[in-house]
Amino acid sequence: MAIFKSGNPTLTEKIFDNSLTAQANAQGIMSVRGTLNKFGFLMLMVIGGAFYTWHTYQSGQPGTTTTLMMVGVFGGLIAAIAIMFKPMWAGYIAPAYGILEGLFIGALSAMINNMFAKSYPNLVLQAVGLTFGVALAMFLLYSFRIIKVTDKLRSIIFTATLGIAIFYGLTLILGLFGVNMPFMSITNGGMLGIGISLFVVAIAAMNLLLDFDMIERGAEQGAPKFMEWYGAFGLLVTIVWLYIEILKLLSRLASSRN
Repeated sequence: MAIFKSGNPTLTEKIFDNSLTAQANAQGIMSVRGTLNKFGFLMLMVIGGAFYTWHTYQSGQPGTTTTLMMVGVFGGLIAAIAIMFKPMWAGYIAPAYGILEGLFIGALSAMINNMFAKSYPNLVLQAVGLTFGVALAMFLLYSFRIIKVTDKLRSIIFTATLGIAIFYGLTLILGLFGVNMPFMSITNGGMLGIGISLFVVAIAAMNLLLDFDMIERGAEQGAPKFMEWYGAFGLLVTIVWLYIEILKLLSRLASSRN
């Protein structure tokens, strides 16, 4: 099935191709509307998990919040890997992934909200609004073909996303050896850190175009029904990434004002 690469590692041509081998045993065919409906359900799972850890932190239980945050990080990673290797399981695992990601971003948001409570009290609310605003804008740009997803655009976004992943990976490895990069801290309001955040936010937003394109192509070419859950999961991965990067950007902007 000729579906091109997405910068999102969960939405790849190989996985959609492999899904067709199971189509004979699948019930129904993938649709864009079905995928978006399932994405909406996964967002509810994220909101539920986020609300729980937010409430836990605000109730004066930072230790419990940190534990839940770690459960969300590692549990979400395990769930994501399982779905990537077994797309047919997405309908069962993706809701759990949504809850786990909610635990993580809810705790992170609560901690950052507390950090900037006096200087930037609406930071998290603005991050949420900007995330949904950017996602809607990219959806409209894609739907009306104002931005067309060409092979060249796919290649540029895929390469940039890979570069970001390598950069973050190296930063993490260096951190384990005690080598820290101050400009990568969310409390560093330097121009370099803000510039990096702007670039990463832009690439995360552009990845949404590739996700929309991948889902649409999957539906057009008759991917099995279970791929709706997989497509919704892949879209959620990008949305969560976009939110985290916007949250980091606003944190750096807030720090630059202090």
